[in-house]
Amino acid sequence: MKKFKEGELVAVGCMVDSCGHCENCKADLEQFCDNGCVFTYNSEDKHAGGHTFGGYSKTIVVDQDFVLRVPKNLAAAASAPLLCAGITTYSPLRKWKVGKGHRVGVVGLGGLGHMALKFAHAFGANVTLFTTSPGKIDDAKRLGADEVVISKNEDEMKKLHKKFDFVINTVSAAHDLGPYFNLLKRDGVLTMVGAPPVPIPVEVFNLIMPRRQFAGSLIGGIAETQEMLDFCGEQNITCDIEMIPINKINEAYERMLKSDVKYRFVIDMATL
Repeated sequence: MKKFKEGELVAVGCMVDSCGHCENCKADLEQFCDNGCVFTYNSEDKHAGGHTFGGYSKTIVVDQDFVLRVPKNLAAAASAPLLCAGITTYSPLRKWKVGKGHRVGVVGLGGLGHMALKFAHAFGANVTLFTTSPGKIDDAKRLGADEVVISKNEDEMKKLHKKFDFVINTVSAAHDLGPYFNLLKRDGVLTMVGAPPVPIPVEVFNLIMPRRQFAGSLIGGIAETQEMLDFCGEQNITCDIEMIPINKINEAYERMLKSDVKYRFVIDMATL
């Protein structure tokens, strides 16, 4: 049975295959496949041999169960990062049922953070961005933040002690988590989607005393990713992108290292 018609705009996200029969796959959580999820880039290709090449491929052959339908009203280029930054932030917000009446903190404004702001705002939460960069205040408010706090300002951070239900941390550099635990109410959740390259100390009493939770989140499964795309279609949400030709990729990489991108580069493969 074919799920798609020729000419439809479809997308392939972070995964192209999984075993399909383990506990996680049966729960629509293919990203946690017990027998090894096949990621779209740099995974062993179990069918063709070699490795997968992801967005650098000229063509791709993939099981239709790992293909996603893109709503017609969404621009293709601005939708592409939804399959990465979008689902990475959508999934934990949905997992912990963020919505109206919740106060949500987003740590960091980059490729992940800007989508966390958009989704948390669209879900009806009151959203605060925590950043070390005063220059990002206007952008944060445009993207959905109700408030922006400069996290290096200790007095401002202390005023928000135990005010938040949920904090999503998108920062991938090593940093002190203590101030963000202190933001959480009893039973509040701090979820990491950023991945610092070194272990970060955690003061256990920050968890024990108010019964807080410390969690991590990857991407979502195929069903949840389609749910996210459909939601984006309904809310007209896409990523803020800068389109680049393939010959600018090294320049873009250097700019990315300097955080000089708002907020995702997308390569125009027609320039290959």
